[in-house]
Amino acid sequence: MRLTALVFLLWSAMAHAVDAPLNVKQQVLWDHLRLAVAEEEQKLDGVLGVAILDLNSGQTLLIRPDELFPQASSIKIAVLAELYHQAQQAAHGANGKATLNDRYVVRAQDIVPDSSILGGLTPGVSSLTNHDLATIMVAVSDNSATNVLIDRLGMDNVVRLTGSLGLLHTQLRRKMMDLQAAALGKENISTPREMMTLLEQIYRGKVIEAPLLDDFFNVLATHKDSWIPRDLPADLKIANKPGELEGVRNDSGIVFVKNRPYVICVMSTYLASERAGEEAISRISRLAYDLFDRLSRASNLGRVISPGNGGAR
Repeated sequence: MRLTALVFLLWSAMAHAVDAPLNVKQQVLWDHLRLAVAEEEQKLDGVLGVAILDLNSGQTLLIRPDELFPQASSIKIAVLAELYHQAQQAAHGANGKATLNDRYVVRAQDIVPDSSILGGLTPGVSSLTNHDLATIMVAVSDNSATNVLIDRLGMDNVVRLTGSLGLLHTQLRRKMMDLQAAALGKENISTPREMMTLLEQIYRGKVIEAPLLDDFFNVLATHKDSWIPRDLPADLKIANKPGELEGVRNDSGIVFVKNRPYVICVMSTYLASERAGEEAISRISRLAYDLFDRLSRASNLGRVISPGNGGAR
């Protein structure tokens, strides 16, 4: 417990030095969150990275923010961003850019393992749009749909997009299920801070403009089996993408709490138990939600007026 308290004090001091100022009462809540997340980090038999950003105040909670983590399917957020970025360029008259309505006919040679949708479609007959492929990529993490999009967009263009945002460690370096490239160490990588920044920049319209931006988040919020939403209200909009490999569990996204949206990226590697990694992500997600939900419903003094509340007593 002494080690946890020391870690908490160090993080708290760093936060007060660099984060946007909150009032004293709100800062107490953030400090409680930091302590609770620190305890989760101490309990996990593995390496944990966390980046949480209040999109209203700019306040952050960071654990190992600049460590590289394998992204697994979470890198598909960058692929999706490049698709919408190109669609926007095409709408502005650029030639040779992908659009959401470009059509693709399924080919047998495009099918790779873990492709629960494309693998069941009829080659040479089934036709999909890029928007369809993107939805399948997000909803069921279909690897063939992802690889088709990567080929159509250009892997270099995905890397160029993240690089243009200053995210030099967020790199798509291989297609899905390319085990030969993986054996050579070509993992798809990012850091908690960079994935947080990518989502923030997208949210603020730095990558995609409305109305395409709204559709981007609707696709990313397609219902899926993942860990950030697991213990949160079912009607809450959550635009996220999990990723998993042996010994690795990640989930990154934006939780659209009314009046208090936030980014949360939780990454874990060297896991002794992958289930423990999943459960840690869900618990940290719930801890963050409890804070932002409370802030969203309260005044600066902490007063909450709920529906049916008759007023002061």
